[in-house]
Amino acid sequence: MTTPFPFTAVVGQDDLRLALLLNAVSPAVGGVLVRGEKGTAKSTAVRALSALLPKVAVVPGCRFSCDPGAPDPACPDGPHEAGPGGERPARMVELPVGASEDRLVGALDIERALAEGVKAFEPGLLADAHRGILYVDEVNLLHDHLVDLLLDAAAMGASYVEREGVSVRHASKFLLVGTMNPEEGELRPQLLDRFGLTVEVAASREPEQRVEVVRRRLAYDDDPGGFAARWAGEEAAVRHRIAAARELLPRVRLGDGALRQIAATCAAFEVDGMRADIVMARTAAALAAWAGRTDVLAEDVRQAALLALPHRRRRNPFDAPGLDEDKLDETLEQFAGEDRADRENGDDGDGDGDDDPDGPGGGGRPAPESGPEGGGDTAARPEAGAGGEPRPTGGGEQSAVRAAEPFRTRVLSVPGVGEGAAGRRSRARTEHGRTTGARRPGGALTKLHLAATVRAAAPYQRARGRSGPGLVIRRDDLRQASREGREGNLVLFVVDASGSMAARQRMGAVKGAVLSLLLDAYQRRDKVGLVTFRGSGAQVALPPTSSVDAAAVRLESLPTGGRTPLAAGLLKAHEVLRVERLRDPARRALMVVVTDGRATGGPEPVALAGRAARLFAAAGIASVVVDCESGPVRLGLAGRLAGELGGTPVTLDELRADSIAGLVRDVQGTSRRAA
Repeated sequence: MTTPFPFTAVVGQDDLRLALLLNAVSPAVGGVLVRGEKGTAKSTAVRALSALLPKVAVVPGCRFSCDPGAPDPACPDGPHEAGPGGERPARMVELPVGASEDRLVGALDIERALAEGVKAFEPGLLADAHRGILYVDEVNLLHDHLVDLLLDAAAMGASYVEREGVSVRHASKFLLVGTMNPEEGELRPQLLDRFGLTVEVAASREPEQRVEVVRRRLAYDDDPGGFAARWAGEEAAVRHRIAAARELLPRVRLGDGALRQIAATCAAFEVDGMRADIVMARTAAALAAWAGRTDVLAEDVRQAALLALPHRRRRNPFDAPGLDEDKLDETLEQFAGEDRADRENGDDGDGDGDDDPDGPGGGGRPAPESGPEGGGDTAARPEAGAGGEPRPTGGGEQSAVRAAEPFRTRVLSVPGVGEGAAGRRSRARTEHGRTTGARRPGGALTKLHLAATVRAAAPYQRARGRSGPGLVIRRDDLRQASREGREGNLVLFVVDASGSMAARQRMGAVKGAVLSLLLDAYQRRDKVGLVTFRGSGAQVALPPTSSVDAAAVRLESLPTGGRTPLAAGLLKAHEVLRVERLRDPARRALMVVVTDGRATGGPEPVALAGRAARLFAAAGIASVVVDCESGPVRLGLAGRLAGELGGTPVTLDELRADSIAGLVRDVQGTSRRAA
């Protein structure tokens, strides 16, 4: 077995270590979501934590890790009688991004259940993780239905597998840890709320701390066993402290003053629902137990807020993470009087003097590096000149204009039926959705179409010797249900940033429209990309990504001015889609061109733009042209461009969901024409 990197040897990342340790003390906190860039010891810290957890007593031979002192009466391997059992180390189970539903929850053999009447169940990762750690790297890249199953099991402490009336339930209580890189896309707010705590991690910018990280990593790689042995004392101390905190936790007193501070903090930051209050209360109690105290103090409530609230404040992908700490301190101080009165009436709970809630350190080892500062980067707003007008930056270029307020857009979809990743935009053949038919299974049977199976078996009952009630079903009779749901698409925005679009009011409206479409793409689980064209050419402002907030940042800082190389913008978009089709052939594209239709860049600009547009029509790529032309005299150039693309023109007004014209027009693609 590979020797894990010692938990106490991780340099810095204090917030990450503390959040993990609090969940080790009190699994009821609800797990940790770790957000940050790659190479910041996220996986290393999680794997190291499993070595610190106490050993687990299990019923010998039970695949579901039942506790011999109180076995699960509904265990599929049971019933077990209470009594002595064996011990094993706590497990850390990793859920790969490409895991199937059967791999996560377990596989129920429908064929044997129907043909032989046998309930054959193969446990999945949720069973393996029971009473241990379930680690999900890149949790934001998991399919939504898998995340739903995962978080439901974490909330209920049990996993349910139901297939065509055959049901299996088993206990599944685990410490859930998810990691993600925000640049690759965000989780839905409903899913963010299901993680108890969140931490932001980043690599240190201090040379000495980076040197220490490299020094320890090289020493570990050269001799894992020897390196672990040098940290064995610190590891044993933390292991003992976790056990002591677990024992102390039931005696921790959460006074009315602390509860009022928790409620006031959640109300002040306008956090939806009550889960945040409950998580903060459990976290504050765990912090007190970790510090060796039996009373929850204001400092515990403050630290709990910093860990439990930032991800619950994000209502859309454009909200910056983090908390206003000055506002937090003001709220806590306002309700501190009652908390002080509560503590004056009881023991102050200082214990043996170790009130520092931070993770382990010391021991003569180098000081840990600082955690991430602030709540994440935010895009700087461009400066404005007198009267709010953008300042020119020279060369005919104007500085970026702020976007107008986003609005709810009408639904744009790709025609036909695809087979892409699960989402909410266009029709697709999926594993989940409404049943549309039946087919012979190509591999393992996952979704039985019962009626079709019965119809397939019925004509052969006499030949199979069945004369009374019931059916004899064989493998060839089984039919897989064909289902139709929705897929996520690649929405590629091609934005005209030329001088003809540079009027302040118009560009603000255009950016507001694109921002609205980005928000819609986030809600529909799309990938997005951004191509802009102006001056002498076009550029890929953002390659296709799941991070719509990254696209919003690029859009916000988009400068304007110069001629209109429309053909260059279309050709650049065509190349982006060609490369993306090679990477992900199943994900269909929707191109959204935002322009007034003018073409003035290069020789024969109108003819070149027409030829470039016809490439999309020939390839059957669905497209929409958002017509930004304004004024009393309209040339209708965007409409002509849409005709050559084989797409549909939509004005800025028609893009709104409440537009009457938008309610009666559907996005048209060339795939229908090609058919």
